[in-house]
Amino acid sequence: MLQDIERVLISEEEIKKRTRELGAQISKDYEGKELVVIGILKGASLFTSDLFRSITIPAELDFMRISSYGASTKSTGVHRVLLDLDYTLDGRHVLIVEDIVDTGLTIKFLLEYLGQRGPSSLKVATLLDKPTRRKVDVPIHYRGFEVPDEFVCGCGLDYAEKYRNLRDIVILKPEVYSGK
Repeated sequence: MLQDIERVLISEEEIKKRTRELGAQISKDYEGKELVVIGILKGASLFTSDLFRSITIPAELDFMRISSYGASTKSTGVHRVLLDLDYTLDGRHVLIVEDIVDTGLTIKFLLEYLGQRGPSSLKVATLLDKPTRRKVDVPIHYRGFEVPDEFVCGCGLDYAEKYRNLRDIVILKPEVYSGK
């Protein structure tokens, strides 16, 4: 696996530090409010768990699974809900947690989909933001890191279900995912 890495983009230490900072800001912003944190599987599972443990106010945790990539390196733009929430969001403050926002299509879908459930507020936290690939304008309220338009893996992000367990955010060698 290590032979597939071109370089480390963001270290484990940087990720931990930024996650604690985001958790502190979220705790401050939602003080006294009923917060539901929704992690998007599979990619955001690790970041969601770390972020959730950094939040110091009472909060609930749930997960959704959305399909938009398949085995490709690019989003298809077509979304399917593979795992949905079990309860209502009426009157609650909801924080969607993603691993990466690139085209914005998945976040746009989630904001519309969950917005129909009557939340008091609906915000987005992401570990990584890749604005150069944005196809639709979406709000990002809590951003870990902005990354260049390169194929990144680690800390939950994968290529063909591999590399999620890397502790750093890395850039893979192009021959790994290009088939050359």
